[in-house]
Amino acid sequence: MAQFLELPNPSPSGCRFQFSRLCLFIFLLVIQGWSQENFTDVRATSGEQLNVHWVYGAYVPREAQLESLTGHQRARLFVRQTFTTPGIYIKSAFLSLIDQASGKPYEWGGGFEGYGRRIASNYGRSSIQNVFSTTGNAALQYEPRYDRCHCLGLGPRTKHALLRNFLTYNQTENELRPQFALYGAALGAGMLSSVWRPESKLWTEGYHGVVTQAEFGMLSNWIGEFAPEIARKLKFARVSAR
Repeated sequence: MAQFLELPNPSPSGCRFQFSRLCLFIFLLVIQGWSQENFTDVRATSGEQLNVHWVYGAYVPREAQLESLTGHQRARLFVRQTFTTPGIYIKSAFLSLIDQASGKPYEWGGGFEGYGRRIASNYGRSSIQNVFSTTGNAALQYEPRYDRCHCLGLGPRTKHALLRNFLTYNQTENELRPQFALYGAALGAGMLSSVWRPESKLWTEGYHGVVTQAEFGMLSNWIGEFAPEIARKLKFARVSAR
């Protein structure tokens, strides 16, 4: 435990690699320990397409047709993603674990107190990012949810999942556009978090916010794309083991 709390500060490239590897490792541990019911979605009224999963966030099922959200629906989706489903808290815990292991920021120290400060900081930054991205997507009329691919095969579906972290649909729900609101929000929230982080730099924190969104977003999209298959395989494995 002492080694975990006092790890030296890694290089930026090493930290990004460790982040992706650790997130995937923790996810695999989680899905092995949870039952099939834990893949159940938190849904709105039937037909409103406000599905929010506790691991990979807001999404539209493969069999559903994308429909542009109203302002009221966007507000409800924001509340779910920011306050009432555990995804944002899990993400904050993941990122705080990375910060704790790398000793960032050093002034916050280690132990539960330091970890608590890092969780509060990451949750605050993610909440601000949700505010910015919700506002930006509403102004641009861009799609804030992940839509599962209608294609088949590991390669095409993986490509769809990764690209959708950088591209989204406009109000037509057919034309792709760059994720201006999402990455602008990540940059802005990162820069704003420098206000409460000791000795942090404005643009450095903004850059870290963008990199984190790219890495975490691709991972969560891939999980969201293949979650039904993962759940079925886990259920089959449990039944076979009995």
